[in-house]
Amino acid sequence: MTQFNIYRRKDGRWEGRIYVNSDKKTQRTYKSFYGRSREEVAMMMLEYESEKSFNEEISLTFSELCSEWIENRRRRIKESTAANYQMKADKHILPVFGSLYLYEITSEMIYEFISDRQKSGFSNRYISDIIVLMKSVMRYGETHYQCRNPMKDIVMPKKYKTEIMRLSSSEESALKKYISENHSLVTLAVTLAMFTGLRIGEICALKWKDIDFDKRIITVSKTIQRIKCINGNRKTKLIITDPKSRSSFRTIPFPDSIFSFLREFQSDAEDFVLSGNRKPVEPRTMQYRFARILKNADLPSVHFHSLRHSFASKCIALGFDMKSLSEILGHSSIEITMNLYVHTSFDQKAEYMNRLKMAV
Repeated sequence: MTQFNIYRRKDGRWEGRIYVNSDKKTQRTYKSFYGRSREEVAMMMLEYESEKSFNEEISLTFSELCSEWIENRRRRIKESTAANYQMKADKHILPVFGSLYLYEITSEMIYEFISDRQKSGFSNRYISDIIVLMKSVMRYGETHYQCRNPMKDIVMPKKYKTEIMRLSSSEESALKKYISENHSLVTLAVTLAMFTGLRIGEICALKWKDIDFDKRIITVSKTIQRIKCINGNRKTKLIITDPKSRSSFRTIPFPDSIFSFLREFQSDAEDFVLSGNRKPVEPRTMQYRFARILKNADLPSVHFHSLRHSFASKCIALGFDMKSLSEILGHSSIEITMNLYVHTSFDQKAEYMNRLKMAV
């Protein structure tokens, strides 16, 4: 039997250790195995060594496997999705795991990576997105190269729902007053978000041909976003692409209350609504302009996307049925609408509670 460093711990269990460092590292690192007997630990270590020897024949680094996986996926996903994968890999995963051979990556390293990201202030939701990407890459390696997959039993960090910062009812009224006194293409964009729930990218991609004034409907078929360039000299580029999902392709009615505001700025059918010409306004610019509006109106700083949340909550308060609201927002299911976009105010909860009467 191969000689291993196995010893009995004070708690009665047996522990074995194997040196797992590559020649690329200076600090010595070990992998530990635990069992109820020396024989059990020795068997675990033998299996690991056998598997490691097999996997060492595949001299693939995580960086190489990740690049291959992204290229393989690129043919079947949106350009923006591929760019998002590449961004997460370049920014978070590859600096830590990129130079390691696949057989060198252990579950202990993954959990340490998760812990470091949590200490750095990243949300568990964002960390989970990164880990899901790593799992997909490792599954690909397991399927195509029969590599050991250390991600199999990784427990994802628990996601906590964070309450998005929104304007209060009085603050929203102040914003409407400001808009009514300051008609412009910028305030038109804010109005569209407040009264239709469109995403910022969808509003920026909207052309006048997408608005039917006779039927009073808006057709959503495109979105605009800035993505990281995979190849080329530029770091990022602006793309006009399909909406977020299949259900995001939709036709929705717009309220009579914004009809005249839209008419005021209507121009050529091929012009973008927010620019009045053939060149679109990008979402980042629109967010800056929205921040300026809030400052001018002496209102607290909130993200443009909060207007979509406010729209959904207001619709629920007005008695919209969930199916209709879900379709207006472009969601694939009612559950998404309920979980992400429906917020009730404390005053509304108090009103509901006061409807409960004691029988006399």
